[in-house]
Amino acid sequence: MTDVPPGEPSPDAGLRIHLRVFGVAAVLILAFVLFGALASETAEATFLATQAWIVGNLGWFYVLVVAGFLVFALMVAFSRYGRIRLGPDDSRPDYSYPSWFAMLFSAGMGIGLMFFGVAEPLLHFAHPPVPGGDPESVEAAREAMRVSFLHWGFHAWAIYIVVGLALAYFGFRHGLPLTIRSTLYPVLGERIHGRLGDLVDVFAILGTVFGVATSLGFGAMQVNAGLDYLFGIEMSREIQLVLIAIITLIATGSVALGLDAGIRRLSLMNMVLALFLLLFVLVAGPTVFLLSAFPQNTGSYLSEFFDLSFRQFAYEPTPWLGDWTLFYWGWWIAWSPFVGMFIARISRGRTIREFVTGVLVVPALFTFLWMTIFGNTAINAVLTGTAPELVAMVDENIPVALFALFQVLPVAEFTSAVAILLVVTFFVTSSDSGSLVTSMISSGGHANPPLWNRVFWAIVKGLVAGTLLLAGGLAALQTAAIASALPFTLVMLAMCVGLVLALRRERAEEVRLRRPALPVARAGLDWRKRLDHLVRHHDRKSAGRFIEQTVAPALASVREELAGHGIAASVVRDDDGIALEVQEADGETFSYGARLRSYRLVTFAFVETPAADARNRHWFVEAWCSVTRDQYDILGLSREQIIDDLIGHYSRWVHARTAPSSEVGSA
Repeated sequence: MTDVPPGEPSPDAGLRIHLRVFGVAAVLILAFVLFGALASETAEATFLATQAWIVGNLGWFYVLVVAGFLVFALMVAFSRYGRIRLGPDDSRPDYSYPSWFAMLFSAGMGIGLMFFGVAEPLLHFAHPPVPGGDPESVEAAREAMRVSFLHWGFHAWAIYIVVGLALAYFGFRHGLPLTIRSTLYPVLGERIHGRLGDLVDVFAILGTVFGVATSLGFGAMQVNAGLDYLFGIEMSREIQLVLIAIITLIATGSVALGLDAGIRRLSLMNMVLALFLLLFVLVAGPTVFLLSAFPQNTGSYLSEFFDLSFRQFAYEPTPWLGDWTLFYWGWWIAWSPFVGMFIARISRGRTIREFVTGVLVVPALFTFLWMTIFGNTAINAVLTGTAPELVAMVDENIPVALFALFQVLPVAEFTSAVAILLVVTFFVTSSDSGSLVTSMISSGGHANPPLWNRVFWAIVKGLVAGTLLLAGGLAALQTAAIASALPFTLVMLAMCVGLVLALRRERAEEVRLRRPALPVARAGLDWRKRLDHLVRHHDRKSAGRFIEQTVAPALASVREELAGHGIAASVVRDDDGIALEVQEADGETFSYGARLRSYRLVTFAFVETPAADARNRHWFVEAWCSVTRDQYDILGLSREQIIDDLIGHYSRWVHARTAPSSEVGSA
C-alpha cells in the first residue's frame, strides 16, 4: 500500500499536511489558549467544574476501561497471535534493546517520575487513601508504595500498548498510514478516509497536546523549585512561564534534528543521568532498607493487584480517587496517542509478544525501582526522625519534594543541579516526541513530516502548558489530563475491537494457506487450469453450480459402478454439499464428499451488509474423506479427475482393511 490509501483526502502536495485535521486541531487548541489567557479566572472555574463532573459520573468507567486494557494486552501477547511480527515476516528491529528501552522510558513518563517520585509516596504516607487510615504509620508507608506502584505500573503501560500495538500492526504489517485512524479500519472500513477518520485524528492530536502540556507544566514547576533551592529564584507563575518559553525553544531546536540525531541521543543521556541519581540515592540513602523494600513493595502490589485495580471507594466516597487514580488514568490515556505512536515507530520488526512484554515489564520494573528508592528514602527519613519536616514541605509545595529529599543526603547542591538538568532533558524529549507524533498525524501519516509542522506543534505545546499554569496551576493540569482523555478512551476501545478482527482474519488466512493441497499428480490437473483457479474469484453461485454439474455426476457414476459389483453405495446431500457413502457387509463405511466453503478476502473493512459480505468472500469446493484428515479445494477439476481422486482414497481404504496387520504396521 502507499502512504495515502485510495479514497483518503491527500495531504496538501506542497505543505505535506492533512488540511482538515491540521486546521481543526490548530483552531481548537489556539482558541483554548486565547480563552485561558484572556479569561483565566473563568477558565479555572470551568476546569474545576469539568473535573468534578467527570470524577463524579464517569470514574467507574475509567477504572473498568483501564483494567480492561491490561487484560487485553496480556491476552493478545500470550495468544497464538503473539509470534506475529510488527512488519513483514523477515523484518528485524531497528533499535537495540538499550536504545529501545531508553526511548520507551524517556518518552513514557520521565518528567512525571521526577515530579512525583518523592512527592506521591510521601503524600500517601501522610494522607492515607483509605478513610480512617493512620497517617505516617508503618501501614501507611506500605499502602503508599502499593498505590504509587498502581499508578505508575502495569496499567499505565498497558494503555500505551493498546495504541502502540495497533499502530505498529496496521502501519508496518499492512502498510496503512501511521495515523490513529488506520487502527480503526476493521471497524469503520473506508469511512476512516472521510470526516469520521478526521475526527479520530483530531481527538488524538488534542489528547497528545494536552497530555504533553500537562507534563511540561509539571516540569516547569519543578525546575522553578530547583532554581529556588539553588539560586533563590522565587517560585511564581511568571518564572514558570519564562522557563516554559526557554525550554520550548530548546525543544524546538531538538525536534528539528529528527528521531535518530535528536531524540535518541537525548533519551540515552536521560537514562545515564537518571541511573546516576538512582544509584546515588541508593548508596547515600538507607541502602539495606531500600534493597529489602523493593521486593516487598513489588510483592505487596502484586498480592493486592485486583483490589487496587478495581477500588473505587463506592461505600466510603473520597475525593482522593479523582485527585489521584482518575487523574493518572486520564493522564496516561491523554498521553497514549503520543507515546503509542512513538513506541510504534521505534518498535518495527518486533513480535507482538516481544512488544507487549518489553513495553509492559521492563519500564514498569524500572519505575518500581525508582519509586522505591526515592519514595522509601523520603518515608524512611520521616519514620526515623531524620527529616520529619519533609511532609510539611511537600504538603505546602509539591514541586520541591525532590530537592527537599536531596537536602537530607550529601552534596545536595550537586545532585539538585543534575536533577534540574534531567528535568530539562526529559522536558525536551517529551516535547520532541509529542511534536513528532502530532506532526505525523496532521500530515496524513508521513513518517518524516515537514520541519515547519514539527516546529509549530512544539511551540503550541509550550503555549498550552503556559495557559494551563495561568488558568489554575496544578488543578488545571489535572483537569486537562482527565477531560482530554475522555473522547479518546472511546477510540481506544474501538482500536481493541479492530485489532482483534484483523488478527483473526490474518489467522484465518494463514490457516487457509496451510490447507493441504490437492494431490495434483494423481488428479492430472493441467497447470494452466490450476493457475486460472488461483487467480479467479468464485462466488457462491459458481461454486454451487460446480457441485451440481461436476461433482454430483462423478459421485453418481462411481455409485453405479460399485452397484454393478454388488457393493452398496449411496449419494447423500445436505445444506453444504454432497457425499458418496459405501457400506460394507461388516458395517464399515467409506465416505468421500465435497462441500461449499468460503473465506473472507484479506481486507480490513468491517462487513456491514449481506451484499458487502458476499463481495468480500471467496467460495471454493472442499473435498473431504473418511480415510484422511486432508481437506482441499477441488473447484475446477473435471469429472474424471474427481473420480480419480475418489478412487485413490477408496483404494487406500480397501487396502487398509484387507492388508495383514504386520504390513499395516510397517506401512
